[in-house]
Amino acid sequence: MFDPLETILLTVGPNDESRLDELGETVVQVAKPTGATVVITHVFTPDQFHEIAEELGMPDLVETEVDEVLERHESVRHFERLFDEHGVHYEVKGVVGDISDGIVSIAEETESDRVVVSGRTRSRVGKAVFGSTAQDVLLNSPCPVTFVKATD
Repeated sequence: MFDPLETILLTVGPNDESRLDELGETVVQVAKPTGATVVITHVFTPDQFHEIAEELGMPDLVETEVDEVLERHESVRHFERLFDEHGVHYEVKGVVGDISDGIVSIAEETESDRVVVSGRTRSRVGKAVFGSTAQDVLLNSPCPVTFVKATD
């Protein structure tokens, strides 16, 4: 019997700014008809977290307050607008630490049924070569992973 999709983990990284529309459209195509909740996540390295907190004028935040930074992050706001427009339920969850491990941990914690990651095309013939983060997530995720290849 087919298990319904209840939770989709949408991962957003620092290099995803140019592919937010592709990621969002991919997730809406699955989440909207299934009624799945989308967990928008961004895993920050400690240095990235402190740098972004400083840029947002919140330099005293500690890493356990990552969701406050994430909720003000432009990529998250982009997805919130898109999902509100399409009536897709979502949550925001961030973590500070190793990126691949953080994604897998959030997938486990939220009991995600699907993880959505992105990457870029690196060769001239358009063959997708997974980066180390995407590859680690593909190999270690507790659920199926959808890889959205960037067209840039």
